[in-house]
Amino acid sequence: MSDEPVGGQSPQGAAAKGAALAREKLAQAKADAARRGQLPRTEPRRRSSGQRRDAGDPQLFGKAIRDLLADRGWEQPVAVGGVFGRWREIVGPDLAAHTKPESFEDGEVFVAADSTAWATQVRLLAATLVRRLNEELGDGTVKRVRVRGPGAGPRQGGLRVRGGQGPGDTYG
Repeated sequence: MSDEPVGGQSPQGAAAKGAALAREKLAQAKADAARRGQLPRTEPRRRSSGQRRDAGDPQLFGKAIRDLLADRGWEQPVAVGGVFGRWREIVGPDLAAHTKPESFEDGEVFVAADSTAWATQVRLLAATLVRRLNEELGDGTVKRVRVRGPGAGPRQGGLRVRGGQGPGDTYG
């Protein structure tokens, strides 16, 4: 390739002509906007912290999930599920080895214990557990801890003693 001008013009001259043409077109666009009443900004755009995004604009994943949970009213159930998932971390390894959170309804957390001794232990620690769970979930979320021991729940099997006194009965 040679340094000879193309079409009788040097590369610097072509760039200068292109820049002049761009300035001319920009001035024309500004004039057209002014005629329509759409004056160009004199200051650069500033992003505000509360800037609204169009529905199609990309969002941060965490914010999109928080918005979805809030829109559907799932914030509290998800928070409770998170606490149940981190039960060992929240109550400690000893208590977690013998207890398991079962459900959360109307401010009450139902906890299953694997023995009556551990059920008693949870009952004694109920006020502490309520305070600790509310630290995780927000004040007033948990009002009470209810404990189910190993014998709680529906009985299975068909054998039942029907009325009357038996040989081990001392009530009679």
